[in-house]
Amino acid sequence: MSSPEVAVVEFLLTAEFYTEHTQLDERDLPPQYRRVFWNDGEVERPLTTTGNTAAAATGVDRPWDAVSGLMFTDRDDFSGSLSLTDRDMAAEWYLQRVEAEDVAANPTLAYAIGEQVDVDYERARESNRPIHADRVWIDGLLDEMFDEDDEEMLDLVDVKAPEEVEITLDDLVLTRDQEAEIEKVMKAIEHRDYLASIGLREIGKLLFVGPPGTGKTSVARALARQLELPFVEVKLSMITSQYLGETAKNVDKTFEVAKRLSPCILFMDEFDFVAKTRSSDEHAAIKRAVNTLLKSIDEVSLIQDDVLLIGATNHPDQLDAAAWRRFDEIVNFPKPDRNMRSDILRIVTRRMDIDGFEPDELADLTEGLTGSDLRLVLREAVLDALTEERTTLTQDDLRAAVEGFEERDNLKNMDDFDNWTGSTSGSDSETDASENGHADHDHADHDHDHAEHTH
Repeated sequence: MSSPEVAVVEFLLTAEFYTEHTQLDERDLPPQYRRVFWNDGEVERPLTTTGNTAAAATGVDRPWDAVSGLMFTDRDDFSGSLSLTDRDMAAEWYLQRVEAEDVAANPTLAYAIGEQVDVDYERARESNRPIHADRVWIDGLLDEMFDEDDEEMLDLVDVKAPEEVEITLDDLVLTRDQEAEIEKVMKAIEHRDYLASIGLREIGKLLFVGPPGTGKTSVARALARQLELPFVEVKLSMITSQYLGETAKNVDKTFEVAKRLSPCILFMDEFDFVAKTRSSDEHAAIKRAVNTLLKSIDEVSLIQDDVLLIGATNHPDQLDAAAWRRFDEIVNFPKPDRNMRSDILRIVTRRMDIDGFEPDELADLTEGLTGSDLRLVLREAVLDALTEERTTLTQDDLRAAVEGFEERDNLKNMDDFDNWTGSTSGSDSETDASENGHADHDHADHDHDHAEHTH
């Protein structure tokens, strides 16, 4: 928006038109407005426009100061409400200061005044983010489903609104096979009514396989943002948590959450846990939970339930046939090759100032590293430069960071610390330092994308 006064006037116009045209619903409000007016599972008319609601919806700190000089605005000093004294004049003023795409981003205004700037209402509504993607809608549904006795369930399920996912598909470096599978999934979601009509229902269950740090979780999250779908994440190892006594019931609840939040993405991490549990001597309750999980996977469907199921594993060798056959597509996430590493470095460093940056050279030096590893390398280079009070990096800084990463990686893989020639004594403190280095690297092995921004 071009100015604070334009933002506030748009807000006031939207509130008046939405209140008047009762055929409009929540899908016709921009998400930032829905968030402000959402209450107990709905947006109630009339919309109350005060300095507080205007500030929350527009981000303008002092809304009345922004519009007090306009001929068509008024404020009630007692209630703090803001209003328009001449809506037609306000609309004309507004349209003179915005572009057609600004009106198209607000379905309510597209409905009321869109014809004046050749904006199609149906198209504006179609492109507006759906209500089920809003955090307030998700929280309202979760509040309905869970009470205080169900708090332990929230340890099992993490629900993100697409607006909370920071990474996008443009931030990722993908293989051709990964791009092809994502394209197929997006088409399946777009045309799921057609797929149902021809009886093709066994679709929409993907298994992401690959080493830690190759982007499995990040691709799933970015897909949720791209498709504007809630992201329901479950770590299957949490089933064995001491806080989750009724494991099978909680597995059922997980799928109930996904179906109630639909359309959504249900992401099940650590899927190899299923096979490990089935082949072990785990407690019978845990085995029942896993059997419930497999049955629930069989019964959930993208076509019938609007739930896209994505499983992920770092250990595909541990999966048995019962686990494999639950998925209709397997997507491989290998460690990045040289060209991918070079592209990752270019993307991750977009906001950095680097003298003499040569990503191809660094790609040659980082064979075998994952996208997560490369982010760690860059993080160390930035921190080392900051210790010298520098925010501009050099290629030498990056080379040194690669060498430092390799040294730490070697420590992680050492089986016999007694043979460590870099040590001058066998003190406990030095052993602890080595173990801390090991633990730090393990923490870095969480499955981030090939090319996520550093923050």
